Amino acid sequence: MPLAVIVAGGFVAAAIYFGASPSRPLITDPTSTVAEQIDILPVTAKDHIIGSRSAALVVIEYSDTECPFCKSFHKTMQEIVRNYNGQVAWVYRHFPIAQLHSKAAKEAEATECANELGGNQVFWNYLDRLFETTNSNDSLDPNALPKIATAEGLDETAFNTCLSSGKYAEPIKKSVEEAIRAGALGTPYSVIVAQDGRQAVINGAEPIASVKAQIDALLK
Repeated sequence: MPLAVIVAGGFVAAAIYFGASPSRPLITDPTSTVAEQIDILPVTAKDHIIGSRSAALVVIEYSDTECPFCKSFHKTMQEIVRNYNGQVAWVYRHFPIAQLHSKAAKEAEATECANELGGNQVFWNYLDRLFETTNSNDSLDPNALPKIATAEGLDETAFNTCLSSGKYAEPIKKSVEEAIRAGALGTPYSVIVAQDGRQAVINGAEPIASVKAQIDALLK
């Protein structure tokens, strides 16, 4: 990995250990008409998304499947998507933190294999079940990964072949680098992007009231 990723890893590890990213100035004031733009890749057809890319707002989340705060925030985002009736779409991107969760990268690969074999909806179904199954902090038995796949109707042999190939290891490393460039110092790290270009940051597993406040400000 590039030096920048390795150096940032120390900050990331510290941030997650204490349960949130270190204090820093807000990157964007959602009430302002002029905002400093975050270096985040635009949403494309390759992204894993619930909702439409043309929704009023898109929440782009960088997450680690063995992070307990991500497990909690996953439920928050599920509720957000339900409550906003198509106004808010949700994009999931990978940010496994190897310094803290050695199993998370392989789990991220497993979600990509689920996507390859079953498509976007199966990706989300697999991710939901993975978060439901793990108790976080590297507690998930790797043998559970093919079991989750078969529970979602995937062929176990094809899934295991995909997972053992390691074909998604490099794309996931690139996703980690992208997260860091976008300002992530811990997980979960999310950027709300409005159709008019305004942005706001959700640092960590903020409570749903806080997330709603930022979303409502951008919908005005």
